[in-house]
Amino acid sequence: MTAGMTLEQVNVPLGEDYPEIRDSVRRICADFPGAYWRDLDEREAYPTEFVRALTEAGYLAALIPEEYGGAGLPLRAAGVVLEECHAAGCYAAAAHAQMYTMGSLLRHGSPEQKAKYLPRIASGELRLQAFGVTEPTTGTDTTKLKTRAQFVKSSDGDHYVVNGQKVWTSRALHSDLMLLLVRTTPFDQVAKKTEGLSVFLVDIRDSLGKGLEIRPLKAMINHNATEVFIDNLRVPAENLIGGEGKGFRCILDGMNAERILVSHESIGDARWFIRTASKYATERIVFDRPIGKNQGIQFPIARAYAEMQAADMMLRKAAALFQAGLPCGEDANLGKLLSSDAGWHAAEACMQTHGGFGYAREYDVERRWREARIQQIAPVSTNLILAYIGEHVLGMPRSY
Repeated sequence: MTAGMTLEQVNVPLGEDYPEIRDSVRRICADFPGAYWRDLDEREAYPTEFVRALTEAGYLAALIPEEYGGAGLPLRAAGVVLEECHAAGCYAAAAHAQMYTMGSLLRHGSPEQKAKYLPRIASGELRLQAFGVTEPTTGTDTTKLKTRAQFVKSSDGDHYVVNGQKVWTSRALHSDLMLLLVRTTPFDQVAKKTEGLSVFLVDIRDSLGKGLEIRPLKAMINHNATEVFIDNLRVPAENLIGGEGKGFRCILDGMNAERILVSHESIGDARWFIRTASKYATERIVFDRPIGKNQGIQFPIARAYAEMQAADMMLRKAAALFQAGLPCGEDANLGKLLSSDAGWHAAEACMQTHGGFGYAREYDVERRWREARIQQIAPVSTNLILAYIGEHVLGMPRSY
């Protein structure tokens, strides 16, 4: 981030920014065509080769400072990586968490924690892909989560004993480390509901079979989701990030960056759907004419393009404000809302353009259609964004 900037000094780039990064990502993605992703989807497998390629190119360490072995790139550059992956038909969600989960460690970790973990994450030696927040009974009501951690002072090392359950913890079976949000002070003993939450960095490799169990959770898309069961898991006190009871602030600090980053995937999705639909509409002949001549086909694609362009501009603004260290909550939320809508509307237009062939797996439309839908729900739902805008931007009464 750039400290001390004013709104007048913020520059929002136009056109194809970061062309070298875009070209590089396109070359990587060319090695992972639709057949690769269809095979993974059928086997519900993890794209190990794709993630390795992004790691070796340094892109999963894009936001880690150079002093820790990362690229030290701006948030917009990292977003461009995700956008180009999705525009090429790949699925960067299999690896994107490493870009923003390590933000809690980077911003709130101790010097010792950062020196221990960040260089190994940057090199690819360690994967930090899992983020244990959501629980089966509390959902998005994060402050009422039930996973508990109790401090134990011991002669063989101070530690916390953790008990609870998490759900929709993506990539936990393909990660070495997991950020875990828990309650260290019961809900009924805090003055504010956001107090008493703490974040731990859990070593999955050392914890499996010692109080940590991870089970695959089959879903509509190949998102490698899991359920995490925690039974008297011992976590060293030195793995506490940001101080006991300060976990909600650690998580909140990363939300704008997370929303801006993943929104780039929706822009990439929209680009892929619009390009794919336009090509098919031009080539597909029915009743002796290209179906793209019909306004019922042409107009939804054109509208999706307009929505994509508008969402892209809002996203660029949000990223520029974030990089300048200026308030960007409204812009990050608007960017997430508009880009997820643009991606989904483009997906619908593409599916409708292909008609029955949209259901055929070989066209990749149905898979990408399923993948695009999740942006309306996670990592934050459209309704929660609308609630944020209603309360914090428009000044209406709090709805939840």
